[in-house]
Amino acid sequence: MSGKPCIVWFKRDLRVHDHAPLLAAAETGRPVIPLYLVEPELWKQPDSSRRHWHFIHDCLTDLNSALTDMGQPLFVRVGNAVDVIADLHREFGARDVFSHEETGNAWTYTRDLAVAQLCADLGIGVHEFPSNGVVRRLHSRDDWSLIRNARMAEAIKPKPVALQPVVNCPLQPPPGKEDPMFGDPVEGRVQKGGRKSAVSDLRSFLTHRSERYLFHISAPMASEVHCSRLSAHLALGTLSVREVAQAIDNRRKQLSPTEQQRFGRNLSAFGARLAWRCHFIQKLEDQPSIETTCMHRAFEGIREKDHNDAYFHAWSTGQTGYPFIDACMRNLVSEGWITFRMRAMLVSFASYQLWLDWRRTGPHLARVFTDYEPGIHFSQLQMQSGVTGINAMRVYNPIKQSQDQDPHGEFIRKWVPELGDVPNAHIHTPWTWTQTLLDDTRFELGRDYPIRIVDHEIAARDAKKRISCVRKSERFRADADAVLKKLGSRKRPRKKSKPTMDGDLKQLSLF
Repeated sequence: MSGKPCIVWFKRDLRVHDHAPLLAAAETGRPVIPLYLVEPELWKQPDSSRRHWHFIHDCLTDLNSALTDMGQPLFVRVGNAVDVIADLHREFGARDVFSHEETGNAWTYTRDLAVAQLCADLGIGVHEFPSNGVVRRLHSRDDWSLIRNARMAEAIKPKPVALQPVVNCPLQPPPGKEDPMFGDPVEGRVQKGGRKSAVSDLRSFLTHRSERYLFHISAPMASEVHCSRLSAHLALGTLSVREVAQAIDNRRKQLSPTEQQRFGRNLSAFGARLAWRCHFIQKLEDQPSIETTCMHRAFEGIREKDHNDAYFHAWSTGQTGYPFIDACMRNLVSEGWITFRMRAMLVSFASYQLWLDWRRTGPHLARVFTDYEPGIHFSQLQMQSGVTGINAMRVYNPIKQSQDQDPHGEFIRKWVPELGDVPNAHIHTPWTWTQTLLDDTRFELGRDYPIRIVDHEIAARDAKKRISCVRKSERFRADADAVLKKLGSRKRPRKKSKPTMDGDLKQLSLF
């Protein structure tokens, strides 16, 4: 092979361990250009935010350190991918591009097509490697699980011992976290990114935090500790799914009989959710149109014309008049993470009680989720909005969720402090509180905290009727069967039971 450099294009795989493209490039014996592109047009997309960049910036710091130890620091370039790769070809004679396959949004898909055309025109070789458990050009969903599980069992790729450096190549740091390119300031804090934090979070979860994983998986406060908090690390690839899957298996093998009772079921459940993560991303890989189109076409047009900007603003800013809904949204906006059940509830409330279209609410959530993963995001939005055609309607009752998950109102009072004087008996439903002369408070509903914008029970009944009406249409069942065949899970039904649908209880947006 010639001595011309090869490019390793880092995207959502910001690590040097278990990185097949990097290892393959290193094994050519040629100089390696490890490239990270900061693409201004990407950061103008409605699902991008400065919160994402803060996390990525941390990841790039660790990535650059690891690459420098191998002999070649990270190349960071700001610009259009086509232009940058063409420039590297012209300046250094770069002849090959190594990368992981990316299942991103429509913008990244279009960009990848443009890069592929450039490489074809310039005679640059393109070498793409599978990413985690996602299978490109999958012929049948029936085959997916076996392929995914086989990949998880493969040996983890070692990091290269050394990289052949590129001579006389100027390096530049990534733009700062506060660079105006990345949009509005972050409201609140951002989880620490980077390989070091990822490994630390994984170890602490497997060794002690997972002991109460299932018990605390739904509660918004306890879940911050007892969930793995690996979702952002997986979304940006500081850990591979295979690394995590094998770490779970290794941890389970180490458990003593006593530890097995404490950790075994929790680790098994987490491993199952890791598989469902790949399952949801596979949906977008198989059908990219789910970013913008309902999986079941019969649901197109049912919400769009009824969009209410006032409802959207109240929902997105935590001002709906429902304390638990508002506390969850404010928590999410501030912290960039909230547990899966609360995410599902926020989408359900917006989609059913407020009748907002998932394509309007989705970009807001994408921007505030530190762990935004397009494949999971669009699938879950549709699932919780009832437009897949293969999942049961799941309309969350915000009062019941509030009473179940925050019985004493501690979470509500933390994030909705204006309700601090409301008694426990009314903290979930402040509109039911009638103050007396004995109540030493100046609180006034409608002045200090909004009057609820809808009656959730009436709104939910109306939404269910609308969805049910669509589901009774003539071709609904036939089209739903087609969706299930292409995108549904392949769970083996138990004897004497009907085949299951697409796992409507598996909300795996996040651990």
